[in-house]
Amino acid sequence: MTTATYAKEHVTPPSRLLLLAEARALWETGAGLAMWPLLQLTPRGDGHPVLVLPGLVAGDGSTLLLRRYLCSRGYDAHGWGQGRNFGPREGVEQGMVELLKTLHDNSGQKVSVIGWSLGGVYARMLASSYSHMIRNVITLGSPFSGSPRATNAWRVYEGVSGQSSHDPRRMKFVQPTPPVPTTSIFSRTDGVVAWRCSIEKTGPQSENIEVIASHLGLGAHPAVLYAVADRLAQPEGEWKPFNRGVLGPLVYPDPDRDA
Repeated sequence: MTTATYAKEHVTPPSRLLLLAEARALWETGAGLAMWPLLQLTPRGDGHPVLVLPGLVAGDGSTLLLRRYLCSRGYDAHGWGQGRNFGPREGVEQGMVELLKTLHDNSGQKVSVIGWSLGGVYARMLASSYSHMIRNVITLGSPFSGSPRATNAWRVYEGVSGQSSHDPRRMKFVQPTPPVPTTSIFSRTDGVVAWRCSIEKTGPQSENIEVIASHLGLGAHPAVLYAVADRLAQPEGEWKPFNRGVLGPLVYPDPDRDA
């Protein structure tokens, strides 16, 4: 076992202080709305379909602002249409596969998949088996590595899903880097998921983007909206790492420091 692997497996959940600080998600949503005109300056998309998967106990309402923003930038954004996300209960995974196939077949294009928290775990599962239909994967604060209990939500997950948070059968599809362009957006001030569990191994088609945000505000934070639009606007087959720009240290800190 490598030092990095050992460290991730022994990560603890975020502190109570960070969990209490999740209340700032309301401010982050307001900031996203206030900066809407500036966010319209991002490159327009090519119209390809985007599937947005919600986090634990959340539904399509939680991703509405993100999807409306993507539609305003020229994408065909869709929610998952399965009500609240209570974990991979019977029929949930098959429902996502059928929706992915429908979006792919109807458009004749590959589908970008964005997953928030547990939704990002689903996105990586889809990409592991259906990469021929997926253009890229973007996860927001998703716990795809390390201990399954390095979050402040594992008890909720077990309660609503009726399943153990320790799920090696599914995680063997989730942990490896997907065989498509992959971006993990995470925050070290995440109060729900330990940020080290959201760190992707960087490679020719994979990267990490750090933002300063709460977990519950990731889907509405202006820095996240900008980064997502920037990633989706790349022409298919011409993926390049995210350019943090001159505001990097303030808006997009170096994700590799002390990783």
